[in-house]
Parts: sequence; structure tokens; C-alpha cells
Amino acid sequence: MPVIDPAKVPVKTGSIYPEPYASMMAGRSSLRLGAAGGLTQFGANLVRLDPGALSSLRHWHQHEDEFVMVTEGECTLVQDAGETVMRPGDCAAFPAGDPDGHHFINRSDRPAAFLVIGTKAPREVATYSDVDLRVEMAEGTARFTYKDGTDWKGPR
Repeated sequence: MPVIDPAKVPVKTGSIYPEPYASMMAGRSSLRLGAAGGLTQFGANLVRLDPGALSSLRHWHQHEDEFVMVTEGECTLVQDAGETVMRPGDCAAFPAGDPDGHHFINRSDRPAAFLVIGTKAPREVATYSDVDLRVEMAEGTARFTYKDGTDWKGPR
């Protein structure tokens, strides 16, 4: 069983989101631990959030399950029903197809981190709850559209 040294895993920053949403992800970084270990059926990423940072736009997945466990600091989970403060050891699960959008915000004055584990569906659609945007993923390529499926050309 190979041991993954997180210090040797490249830090991923930035976002695949189009502007103006990509800029909103400042202060977020991740380590692709599953990929570093050669996993192909699911992803395991350690996401770090600076104070004030967002994990993502609030979203939900059609075909992929997600599981999150806070490992450091304090994160606020935002969902349709409201907000929940999560601390180390707290977990949340997001089943595929449940249209309750979610994301995490670090509202504290210290760094926070969480481990996110998710399936890797061959084709995926993620819908962003608070903006007119969705992404279709296939063969490693992202195609952004409006929620009605037309090509995304910027906020409207």
C-alpha cells in the first residue's frame, strides 16, 4: 500500500469557473490526494480555505456522491435550509441527484481544511444554485452552460 506524502503533492489553486466566478475562489487551494495515489474511481482532495474563502459556488451533482469531513479549523456549510458550523471530525454527505446546493465558507479568522471524497462519473452535470450556471463534464472537458442548456456567454 503506497503512502502519500502530502508535502510532495502539488497544490492546486484557481478554478475552472468562468469569470466573474473564478475570482471568487481566491483563498481556496487543494491537494489531489487520490490522484497522487493513482486512484481512478473516486477522488479524495484536501481542500484548504483561508479566512473568508469559499470552497466553490453553491452546487449539486447529478451523478456523483460527495462526502466531506472537516480536518482543521471551522467551516460553515451553506445549504438550501440554512447554515451549519462544522468543526474537526464533523462530516456531511451529499447524495447524487439531490438538488440541495451546498458549499463551504471559512468565516473564521484562521485557516480551515476539509477532506472531500467523491465518485468520478464518466459524465457529470453540476448545477449552481445561486447563479444561472451549470457545467457538463465529459472525458475531462468542462462545458459551461446556462441552466436551460444554452452555451454560457457570461452573466445575464
